[in-house]
Amino acid sequence: MTATDRSIELVNAAAQAAADLLAHDIIAYDVSDVLSITDAFLLASAPNDRQVKSIVDEIEERLNKELGAKPVRREGDRDARWILLDYVDIVVHVQHSEERVFYALERLWKDCPELPLPEDAQKTRGKAKEHAELTGNTPDGELS
Repeated sequence: MTATDRSIELVNAAAQAAADLLAHDIIAYDVSDVLSITDAFLLASAPNDRQVKSIVDEIEERLNKELGAKPVRREGDRDARWILLDYVDIVVHVQHSEERVFYALERLWKDCPELPLPEDAQKTRGKAKEHAELTGNTPDGELS
């Protein structure tokens, strides 16, 4: 099984929304072969809690406005360190950069196929490391 056209449409819209608000290291995986509960995961990060929340708000607003999609569940708002939006077809994870390094979701899903993303989203790869080096906030020298 592969991700449906609807799932890919949602992933691309969410990735573009995240890129527009300067999210870092946006990546999407087709998890449909290993999970029965969703087709795709979209991962993105930001260097501070306020930006994490802003990215999530933009994704939610854009998917609702452009595609008529509303999440069935939203978790993690209180601390805004890792907010999850569950759209059933896709699950969006927006993490604070520190949580992204600590939990390393990419390692868990590395065997799943990566989904192609809009060019703006692809350009975000390596931005977390770049930002950490500029600000001197590199935890243990590790960021993807």
